[in-house]
Amino acid sequence: MQIYLPIAELSVNLFFLVGIGGAVGFLSGLFGVGGGFLLTPLLIFSGVPTAVAVASVTGQVVAASTSGALSHYRRGGVDLHLSMYLVVSGVVGAFGGVAAFALLRDAGQLDLVISLGFLLLLGSVGVLMLQESARALLKHRQGVVVRERLPNQHNWFHGLPLRVRFKKSRLYISVLPVLSIGLFIGFVGSLLGVGGGFIMVPALVYLLRVPGNVVIGTSLAQVVAMMAATTVLHAVQSQSVDIMLAFCLMVGGTAGAQFGAAAGKHLRGEQLRGLLALLVLAVAIRFGLSLVLTPADTFSMAVIGTR
Repeated sequence: MQIYLPIAELSVNLFFLVGIGGAVGFLSGLFGVGGGFLLTPLLIFSGVPTAVAVASVTGQVVAASTSGALSHYRRGGVDLHLSMYLVVSGVVGAFGGVAAFALLRDAGQLDLVISLGFLLLLGSVGVLMLQESARALLKHRQGVVVRERLPNQHNWFHGLPLRVRFKKSRLYISVLPVLSIGLFIGFVGSLLGVGGGFIMVPALVYLLRVPGNVVIGTSLAQVVAMMAATTVLHAVQSQSVDIMLAFCLMVGGTAGAQFGAAAGKHLRGEQLRGLLALLVLAVAIRFGLSLVLTPADTFSMAVIGTR
């Protein structure tokens, strides 16, 4: 069953859109990520224009992340105080990301920057996550007991000024690194059309030392607010949000996130991080190949200077 996407100006199979939305929604609930790092590339590889894919996916990320965040909130797995700081800085970063998105699109460099951004960002994060999870799994198989660092064992930047107590996470740390993480993820997420959970989760675990029982829920809460703001900004400024495309992805994503959140309870943390690392690396490799291989169509047409 084909449906026409007015902003993307092409026809796509309805079941394909709902299906990939559901699959990515499942991953969102399972790993505590927005899913945009996988959904945006899938749409681009399927022929959806890059600008439309990036802007429209933000709506699906909001729907899938909301479903997953509510599931974790009901189980007490969200630090609302910590997520508030992440949300405020993330929304500020989103303003900058959407502005950069518009400038790159007008300059005709959006596709190249997004491909390079996915390659570098996903490649580096995926390698680091895979190394850590592989070490943890190997030690577990060898029977080595690895003690997690206690909440009061901090990195050097925890001693920076403006310290705030986050009771749910049992942390008393400087708010500056928290705001920096939110700002960076807000900028990157709005520019590339990703929720940023694949960066947020490792940052909360390894940098801020947030306890594992609130990491995924707190990450999803930040993603919901930040991507909701990004969706509105893209709709108003770049006008690249295809409502029909976003709605089809939302339908599948909302249902899939519930199943993912339930399935995540049956896997250990290092197993989840290892699987997420493999997915991240697979997407990075695909973008790397797209940059070096000759495309099937070496010429493209676009309308410019319409403003």
